Amino acid sequence: MRLPSARTLSRFLSEAQAAVKLKGQVTVLLTTDAAIRKLNRQFRGKDKATDVLSFPSEGPLPGSPAEEIAGDIAISVTTALGQAADHGHSLSTEIKVLMLHGLLHLAGYDHEADSGQMARRERLLRGKLGLPQGLIERANEAAVPQGLKPRVHSAASSARLKSCPDTKRRSSAAKAKQP
Repeated sequence: MRLPSARTLSRFLSEAQAAVKLKGQVTVLLTTDAAIRKLNRQFRGKDKATDVLSFPSEGPLPGSPAEEIAGDIAISVTTALGQAADHGHSLSTEIKVLMLHGLLHLAGYDHEADSGQMARRERLLRGKLGLPQGLIERANEAAVPQGLKPRVHSAASSARLKSCPDTKRRSSAAKAKQP
């Protein structure tokens, strides 16, 4: 699996940001599990790697240019590779899923504290952007005992997307690397 080009990701970021209706500049860092683990420990107090972290801006700095800064997103390519393989799609698709999830967090959504608003918004936007199942749905599906999971029969129903440290599924290879 190859890393998508900067041009491809930039184009998707613009399209997804417009769909989310998030104004301002967004910076995306593609990094490693080790680096994202350090960020997660430093900013969230959680000493583990994750797939995506979002850092909303606290507003424009005095004397800064007029363009507003929406925030930053950090994505672990290491984890994204494992998740792409687990879900049978490309690394490019997985990074786009993670970018959309991060953008929703920058826009103020929080699936850990809302009543499903972020999950519904993410599902709608994934459909518009042509992305597979989202991170929130993956986590919810993983929480349901295997025998109780509904069977999916239509292609439309099988479409599947911020992974938070507590919601992502990791491949067995990625799990083995984590101390």
